[in-house]
Amino acid sequence: MPYLQVCPLSRLDETVCTTRASHLVTLVSVGTPLTRPAAIAADRHLTLFMSDIVEPMEGHVLPGVAHVEPFLEFVRDWDRAAPLVIHCWAGISRSTASAFVAACALAPNRDEATIARALRAASPMATPNRRIVAVADDLLGRGGRMVDAVAAIGRGADAYEGVPFTLSLDRDAP
Repeated sequence: MPYLQVCPLSRLDETVCTTRASHLVTLVSVGTPLTRPAAIAADRHLTLFMSDIVEPMEGHVLPGVAHVEPFLEFVRDWDRAAPLVIHCWAGISRSTASAFVAACALAPNRDEATIARALRAASPMATPNRRIVAVADDLLGRGGRMVDAVAAIGRGADAYEGVPFTLSLDRDAP
């Protein structure tokens, strides 16, 4: 069963290699130096530049529809023949929000709270970016249930950097 793999930038090459991922999503701030892993074809890599913020802040890029719409299109076009890796700088906020959003988008009948609990079980330090989740909730017509589900799992454990983890797309997964 294909799955989503989340990691920080520092573990990107290792994660792509060990998972044999076919697709990659990068969520980083403008100006972050990047090198696409050689195993990922350019047309299978989506890079979105946004800051890890939830309110407008001068000099930063607030995540919005212009980021979430292409993300949703990219994950829906993913053939699921191999894992998709999602990463941000620390692997804690933007990438965990995006993995949650992808799981909700790819399983429209799966309960948001169940997906959020699976995210928490997979990553004790996951603290999904509330802005990304709220924008996706609106675009997916989930009526605030995604926002509520992320709020219910609360802030993750304090960490400088997340540990790579897997989020299953199996509807029977916890």
